Amino acid sequence: MLQSNQKNKIYFIGIGGIGASALAKYYLKKGYQVSGSDLVPSEITKALLKLGAKIFSGSHEPKNLSKNTDLVIYSPAVQSENPELKKAKKLGIKCQSYPEALGELTKKYFTIAVSGTHGKSTTTSMIGLLLTKAGLDPTVIVGTKLKEFGDSNCRIGKSGYLVIEADEHFASFLNYWPKIIVLTNLEADHLDYYKNLKNYISAFKKFISHLPEKGTLVANKDDKKINQVTNNRRQKILFYSLKQPEAKKLRKILALPGEHNVSNALGALKVARILKIPDKVSFKALSEYKGSWRRFEIIKTKPFIVISDYGHHPTEIRATLEGAREKYPKKKIWLIYQPHQYQRTFYLFKDFVRVFREAPVDKVIITDIFDVAGREDREIKKKVNSEKLVEAIKKSNVIYLPKSKIFNYLKKNLRGGEVVIIMGAGNIYELSKEFSD
Repeated sequence: MLQSNQKNKIYFIGIGGIGASALAKYYLKKGYQVSGSDLVPSEITKALLKLGAKIFSGSHEPKNLSKNTDLVIYSPAVQSENPELKKAKKLGIKCQSYPEALGELTKKYFTIAVSGTHGKSTTTSMIGLLLTKAGLDPTVIVGTKLKEFGDSNCRIGKSGYLVIEADEHFASFLNYWPKIIVLTNLEADHLDYYKNLKNYISAFKKFISHLPEKGTLVANKDDKKINQVTNNRRQKILFYSLKQPEAKKLRKILALPGEHNVSNALGALKVARILKIPDKVSFKALSEYKGSWRRFEIIKTKPFIVISDYGHHPTEIRATLEGAREKYPKKKIWLIYQPHQYQRTFYLFKDFVRVFREAPVDKVIITDIFDVAGREDREIKKKVNSEKLVEAIKKSNVIYLPKSKIFNYLKKNLRGGEVVIIMGAGNIYELSKEFSD
């Protein structure tokens, strides 16, 4: 890590990414000169500009990178042939991936890392908020934006605590060295990288081995696959479960619906107790947590309720829709879903079909798959699409529509009072802006 002073210059390739942008904010706050590039301007890049970053949009050009740059940080999605990365290496500038750069920070702080297939962002946000309310003044880096942190994905604190979301894709979390790991659940995902569940679970085993001997693993006892990584561990393990008495109290006070969020809150509560935060403080903080960007985010309530959600895995979809039905038992629920990545859709095709057949909703609109640049397989793209998914579901209330036609279709067919959930990890959230007051 560079010593902080005004002369240090850091350049981010893919600065608009949810992880890279958080780290960019961190370095801006610490007094570094930050610049970077991203293909498309966004809310995130606009926020960075206001904070003093210099951003190049449209393409990755070698000329964007100055020779006196001290460090280049690049998104894991950036390929080795990226022209800016190639120039940086040619000039002998130190280059790190976002996980490598964040990994250096984890060694300098008392780091709490939240891992697992689902619930990472919410649990990280809850822990960050708990520590903040308890006066522990943490630094928090999370894969979503929090209203409590000024609509930011990064909070800079003055204490030695760092709370991070530990992403497993590309085995990014193997760069992190935390004192506490929270493990929410385990289920096959990112099979474009891991190929099978065995490899996926092996990566989590390796990550947990990064805990020091006096470190603590906080694990969800309700998840059966977690047993495969908690056996024969030398570190201390603390389990949480929906069967614990705290779950009953959390169900009453949480603003977010669904048992999955009760479970997330239990994990956060367990961490708070490790840090000796009084339960009175924890329960109050959890009751005040209103959710984060694109995590069951209520955009508007009249003439119908519009909710933006990041769910993109079959299990996340099921949990969110069950939570919505629990929260709105008598309302008609419409789901607009954008599949995220061809490979995920292909590998989990049967699971997606099952989820949408059983979905407790009145109408489902599935739009085209969001193409993730640099992470798609050409042959798989030929084998799967949203029309094939709708055909396989074989339900009259599940239809396909191109994204450009969805808003007009809704205007014609919604009567008022419905709940409209706009879901996906791609750019489908932009549709929610058309509904904003």
